[in-house]
Amino acid sequence: MKMQLTQIERVKTISKEDFYQNYVKKQKPVVVEQLTSDWPAFEKWNLNYMKEIAGDKVVPLYDDRPVSFKESFNEAHAKMKMSDYIDLLQEKPTSYRIFLYNLMKEVPSLKDDFKWPNIGLNLIRQLPMLFFGGENSKVFMHYDIDYSNILHFHFHGEKRCMIFPQDQSKFMYKIPHSLISREDIDFDHPDFEKFPALQHAKGFVCNLKHGEMLYMPEGYWHYMKYLTPGFSMSLRAFPRSFGNLSKAVYNIFIMRNYDSLMRKWKGQNWIDYKNERAITNTNKKIQP
Repeated sequence: MKMQLTQIERVKTISKEDFYQNYVKKQKPVVVEQLTSDWPAFEKWNLNYMKEIAGDKVVPLYDDRPVSFKESFNEAHAKMKMSDYIDLLQEKPTSYRIFLYNLMKEVPSLKDDFKWPNIGLNLIRQLPMLFFGGENSKVFMHYDIDYSNILHFHFHGEKRCMIFPQDQSKFMYKIPHSLISREDIDFDHPDFEKFPALQHAKGFVCNLKHGEMLYMPEGYWHYMKYLTPGFSMSLRAFPRSFGNLSKAVYNIFIMRNYDSLMRKWKGQNWIDYKNERAITNTNKKIQP
């Protein structure tokens, strides 16, 4: 048995009007294959280029270890020079990833390599974030704290993207006071006996290749797996829905701080409690 996944619609190019009316307004994902074809990045951006222009930068790295009460929100697990990290990516599979990193702040010339798409979204100009991963490295299932509309561009190689709208949260074994699913779920080969609600979740999937862009609507859950070493860039726009904007404000100013306080107070017991509640809360939703 497999999860209920539909291939994300693909188009080669798209007009601003079509993108807004058919995807942003309907909050429907789409892959645009040739949006970057006239960017300098389309020809230039690969791992060797990043090593050449940013090799001396020390970058934060994350792996697939479970969340620990000892770590603060988005705390890095290791640090390494970009040149050494890219050598590692090209040498062998590794679980180390660069996550939500503003490399363009460190290397401003990168801003000259891409164009801000005029595609019907008011993109936040200060936040072009980059993500790197090695072969078979995974980004755990989660949704973003700010409920942004996301344009996710991939470069160098191929990655698999599995996404679910917010109305599927009831099946996702969401950790309370958090933005993630249970970390012991293997979304490539889910254990439906242990996590039966996943059989009911309806999502979307695609493989992104060099230069392709995935539009992820507000609050979409996403799980990423690097099929080859590579990297991606995300451009973001604030949620258009007032309800989602309110949830974003709550997440940033209340939920995150409350969770940090409870971690300090309860320690690992708080993490264990939340993991148990994820099972109990979700399985209740599928009981007859």
